[in-house]
Amino acid sequence: MAAVAFPEVEDEILDRLEPLYNLILLDDDDHTYDYVVEMLVKIFGFTETVAFRHAVDVDTQKRTLLLTGALSEVESKRDQIHAYGPDWRLPRSKGSMTAIIQPAGPSE
Repeated sequence: MAAVAFPEVEDEILDRLEPLYNLILLDDDDHTYDYVVEMLVKIFGFTETVAFRHAVDVDTQKRTLLLTGALSEVESKRDQIHAYGPDWRLPRSKGSMTAIIQPAGPSE
């Protein structure tokens, strides 16, 4: 007798086995709170309240965790951050903010 395959079960197992990654936004002095909030709302669909909390975190803690997910998803969001461009509000702003990818720990 042939074994019955359950694709949804296999997909769930693969999802659990796929390594997760953190996308972390790093602080700098070349972007305003308004820029950070605007960028996070547009790229991630965060509410302005959530985006503002991340802006405060990145300013005070020098980094903020934006997303934990599959590498392809995290890379895509990182690339969108890096392509967002300078903050037009600050003449010294010459480019986008920096975001890095790190492997997620077992409890994340």
